[in-house]
Amino acid sequence: MPLLDRRPGLRVGLLLTPPMLWLGVAYLGALGALLVTSLWSQNDFTGEIERIWTLDNFRSLLTVDVYRTITFRTLMVAAVVTVVDAVLAFPIALYMAKVASRRAQRLLVIAVLMPLWASYLVKAYAWRGMFSADGPIAWIAQPFGLDTPGYGLFATTVTLAYLWLPYMILPVFAGIERVPDSLFEASADLGAGSWQTLRRVVIPMAFPAIVAGSIFTFSLTMGDYIAVKIVGGTTQMLGNVVYDNQGAANNLPFAAAVATIPIVVMLGYLAAARRTGALENL
Repeated sequence: MPLLDRRPGLRVGLLLTPPMLWLGVAYLGALGALLVTSLWSQNDFTGEIERIWTLDNFRSLLTVDVYRTITFRTLMVAAVVTVVDAVLAFPIALYMAKVASRRAQRLLVIAVLMPLWASYLVKAYAWRGMFSADGPIAWIAQPFGLDTPGYGLFATTVTLAYLWLPYMILPVFAGIERVPDSLFEASADLGAGSWQTLRRVVIPMAFPAIVAGSIFTFSLTMGDYIAVKIVGGTTQMLGNVVYDNQGAANNLPFAAAVATIPIVVMLGYLAAARRTGALENL
C-alpha cells in the first residue's frame, strides 16, 4: 500500500499491535488477576473463596515462620544453582567461543542443546535414580565408606543445576564470542599472562552475559516445583506451596499471594540486571 510505503513507522506499528495486545491481555491481565485474587480469602468452614478484600494472606506470609523459612530456602537454592551453573558454564563457553574450531564449535552447541530435547520429567527421574539407595552414586561411594546423600535439598540443587545449565552456557557463549580476538593479542603484547587476561579482560566483558544467563537459572529455580517433588524428599519450596494450596487445599487466594513473591523478587532482579547491560545479551 502506498501509505504504508511512505510511513514505515506506521507499518511497524501495525505489525506490533496484535502481539502487544496479546501480551497486555494474556500476560499483564493474568498478573492483574493474580494480584486481585491474592487479596481475597477462603472460608475456613466451607472452603469457598470469599471475594472480600483483605491482606490476611500477605500477613500470614510475613508472620508465619514456616513461610519465611521456605522463602529464604528458595532464594538460597536459586542463588546456589545460579552460581554453580555460572562456574560450570564459563569454561565450557570460553572453550566453545575461543578455542574450538568452527566444526567443533557447531558440535558443541548441538551437545549443549541436546539435553533440552529430552523431556523434563525424564531428566528429573534420571536424577532420582542417581540419588536412590541402590543408584550409581551409592555404588560409587560404597568403596570409600560413603553413601548416597539421598533425596533432599542437595539432590534438588544438583538436579536443578543440571536442568538449567544450557540456559547459562548459551548466553555466556554468545557474550564471549563477541569479545574481539585483538583484545587477547593486545593483552599478551602488554605482558599479561593467561590468568591475568582472563581476570581483567574476559570476565569483565563476559559479565553482562553471565548475568543474562542468571536471569534464566534464577527465575526457573524460583518457580520450579516438579523437581522438588521428585528428588526433594520433604523439602518445600515456594513452587510447592503454590501447587499444594492451589490443588489439594483449594486455597487459591493464598496460592496467589505466595506466587507474588517470585514476581517481586524477579522484578528487583531484572532492575538490577538492567544496570549491567545484561538484558542486551538476551
